[in-house]
Amino acid sequence: MIENGGTEQAERPDTPVSGDLGSSPRVTLRRITGRDQDEWLERVRAGVDQHRARMTLPATPEDFQAFVDRFDEGRTAEGLLVCLRDTGAIAGNININSIIPGRAQTGSLGYAAFAPYAGRGYMTEGLGMVLRHAFEELRLHRLEAQIRPDNHASIRLVQRYGFRYEGYSPDLLFIDGAWRGHGRWAITNDMAGIVPSVPHPTLPGR
Repeated sequence: MIENGGTEQAERPDTPVSGDLGSSPRVTLRRITGRDQDEWLERVRAGVDQHRARMTLPATPEDFQAFVDRFDEGRTAEGLLVCLRDTGAIAGNININSIIPGRAQTGSLGYAAFAPYAGRGYMTEGLGMVLRHAFEELRLHRLEAQIRPDNHASIRLVQRYGFRYEGYSPDLLFIDGAWRGHGRWAITNDMAGIVPSVPHPTLPGR
């Protein structure tokens, strides 16, 4: 994962405009679709050196389509785009992967900031909207992010929202030709102050 965020603090999301899942003064959050293919591939090509050591992003039409097809509006995975509010340009993506209902009510975050929009705080604003979407709309209890220890920008991003460090897992993910260790950072809905009034229907009564 990578996020070359700036130091700006996130604004509280505004009321979403039509088709969006959240909105701040500078960015909106929406689901990724097949129509985003050309712009996505352009962004990935522009940032290939930026992302190679952190994660693998789909870089061909076939890989992109397979990537989009695995998202199912939050049942098991949610693919989201952080877009500039004034132009609609894609500034980055944030995925909620491996969603587990029932007693866990958890998901795993993956995200990337795209050149030339990295370092401007857009992902900070976007993550705030993702937390609200995950905890209010999807009614998850917990989100986890696995982050390489040398990825200081990504660590600073989750720290801004109060994620807690839960430990280090060696050889956790296969990235750039080798198994890489990652730190585990997590936040729960009560830590974020975003607890749904009605729990998810799959949560057991006891």
